[in-house]
Amino acid sequence: MSFTIQHGLFRANITDYHAILGVSLDAEPKKIRLKYLRTAQKLHPDTCKGNPEEKKLASQILSRLVNPAYQELCNKNQYIEHQLILTQIGKRYAEKKDRMTIASEPAKKLLQTEKDIDLAYHKILQELTKNQYSDIGKVISKTAIVSELNFVYLVLKQRQGINREEQVVKQKFSSPTNSSTNQSDSFNSSVSTPPAAEPQTTEEPPTPESLAVSYIRRAKEYMAQGRINDTITELKDALKLDPNNSTAHGLMGQAYIRQNQLTMAKVHLNKAHKANPKNPVVIQGKEELEKVTKKQKNRSAKAAKNAGKNKKDDSGFFSGFFGSKKK
Repeated sequence: MSFTIQHGLFRANITDYHAILGVSLDAEPKKIRLKYLRTAQKLHPDTCKGNPEEKKLASQILSRLVNPAYQELCNKNQYIEHQLILTQIGKRYAEKKDRMTIASEPAKKLLQTEKDIDLAYHKILQELTKNQYSDIGKVISKTAIVSELNFVYLVLKQRQGINREEQVVKQKFSSPTNSSTNQSDSFNSSVSTPPAAEPQTTEEPPTPESLAVSYIRRAKEYMAQGRINDTITELKDALKLDPNNSTAHGLMGQAYIRQNQLTMAKVHLNKAHKANPKNPVVIQGKEELEKVTKKQKNRSAKAAKNAGKNKKDDSGFFSGFFGSKKK
């Protein structure tokens, strides 16, 4: 399956991270994080519903699209830079009204909206993203439609003469507490005016730590099957969510021991020991590393001894062969 998207903002040579995560262009960091955690939980092999092929595809979408999108948007500096690029794209295409080609019905509907563009945008977006990841096979096509909606929204906002810089200025002079514009202002400001408050949910969002547990459980299964490369892949994902997880580092150390990469094993086992020295996985990993290291030293010592013996034997042989007694 191709992961290439050629609609909406993707056509402007930019990755639409908001469309991938199914959040609005003015979504706050907290909302982005919450949506990411829920999406990641749906796509993870342990919790994804579907046949093996669908689970495999879901895992690929998670690693190749969803995780990178979240990493970009959760980084403050990268978020600011991305938003500025979006503003420039909106400005550039706002002057090309006659050359805009819109294919999807939701985007066409927004394009025809004359009033309350923000309200219309968020209403259409909410409907589009509600089941964005319910059918794994349609994720790419649905994301393309969302991105086209985002593209139209950006252009319409620029036509209204409202851009991000003007909003920051408005916030600056309307709020007595804001004496200057800084990066924090830019990070929390949005492409447009904030949408109407959405209904609050009582569902407890999964935490990074809880998601990491799923990866670790999967890694243990792979290790038991001898699939070490898959084990390492799962553990890397776990450590992205929970970098100080003692069990993940301990298992990573054991995996690298099985690949005879003792330096990497030592690095992870030291991190695991630092996080929780009493973790049984850590203790087991340390013992395995000590045994393997000891065997290597014994083999090296034996090889050196044999090499010395062979050298001595060879020396005696040639000495006896070529030497002669003095008379």
